[in-house]
Amino acid sequence: MDIISKFTVGSEEGISDLITIIDSSVYTLYKEFVSEEDIKKYIQHEIDPRKMINDLNNLSNQLIMTYADQKPIGYSIIKSGSLHPGVPEGKRATEINFVILSEFDSPETRQSLWKKCRSAVSFTDIIWINMLDHDPLAAFLKESGFVAASSTKAGPFQLPSHILEMEINKS
Repeated sequence: MDIISKFTVGSEEGISDLITIIDSSVYTLYKEFVSEEDIKKYIQHEIDPRKMINDLNNLSNQLIMTYADQKPIGYSIIKSGSLHPGVPEGKRATEINFVILSEFDSPETRQSLWKKCRSAVSFTDIIWINMLDHDPLAAFLKESGFVAASSTKAGPFQLPSHILEMEINKS
């Protein structure tokens, strides 16, 4: 399997690939906690391609897509200047999303997406992510150097989560 992670623009094709992954990952992450009907309603009413295109055309945001044999299997959205309440004053913070479809979750896929994501955030002081407690990728991020900063809730259904942080540039 040929796995590649690359920067993607907020074009129709890029957004289409992103939505494919979001739809599938939402089902996988929430199916044990939320009814299928509620998940379908969320996807139908809250996943808006126009809003995503606008968000990705914001120069502070970047999209990295991961493909296996040219099929979209994961993504990371990087949001420069995005803070959470625990970020010390004067620190530059960058929020990331880190999603890989469960059927393609492998060390090779994780490393491909993480390596590209990590290279894109070298300018910041702190990277952070609000990750659901039951997300299988949380352990990988902790192994990569993230530490739990606080407990909170995340996602459209406000399930238990942790804000994970990694300090990049120590000043």
